[in-house]
Amino acid sequence: MGLYDRDYARSSSAFEYSSASRSDSQIITFVKETYKLFAASMMAGAVGAYVGVPIAGTIASWFIPLMILEIALLFGLFAVKHKPGINLAVMFGFVFMTGLMLGPLLAHTLGMNGGGVVIGNAFAMTSLIFGTMSFYAIKTTKDFTSFGKPLMIAVLIIFAFSIVNIFLGSPILAIGISAVVVVLFSILVVFDTQNIIAGNYETPIDGAIALYLDFLNIFTALLHLFGIFGSDE
Repeated sequence: MGLYDRDYARSSSAFEYSSASRSDSQIITFVKETYKLFAASMMAGAVGAYVGVPIAGTIASWFIPLMILEIALLFGLFAVKHKPGINLAVMFGFVFMTGLMLGPLLAHTLGMNGGGVVIGNAFAMTSLIFGTMSFYAIKTTKDFTSFGKPLMIAVLIIFAFSIVNIFLGSPILAIGISAVVVVLFSILVVFDTQNIIAGNYETPIDGAIALYLDFLNIFTALLHLFGIFGSDE
């Protein structure tokens, strides 16, 4: 799924409740639930990727309908996030689809010499970046929670360049976009982590999806970078 996914967590409703309206125990519970859902989302996404690799050709041929379904699930999640049971079903359906849509990219990478190593390195690097930036978000005295607007403008600009490069097909521009995505979403990890800890998200699902999309975008960008530099072409 593309960069626009990240806008889900930046909806106005995501900040309806401030940390001042919640007690410390409520915030602790909120943070725990958020990271439980994030971990579960990672597993559901991995299952989607596992299913998607063997049917990569089918996914590629049905890319637009499947993308529409993925977007529909994302907006559907926003609509039902306050409905117990249904919200989790839609959330896991969405993250499963994001993993499924990675199938063609993963299959292409696996077809390269040392493709499995490339995927492993990309995942390991993503985990390292995510963990490092999460730790930094907790330890730093700098407040990133007010950076939402400039970060979202940056996301939209990068998304626009990504659309343009679909038509241009420039490898150099692709490398630049992927590199910027890694940096941008690394900063968003800090932004989201601090907002979660502050209790600034409306529901744990909002925070979990925000973190998941941060991780997904960093991983996808690194996979593109490692795939480009590891290619024999």
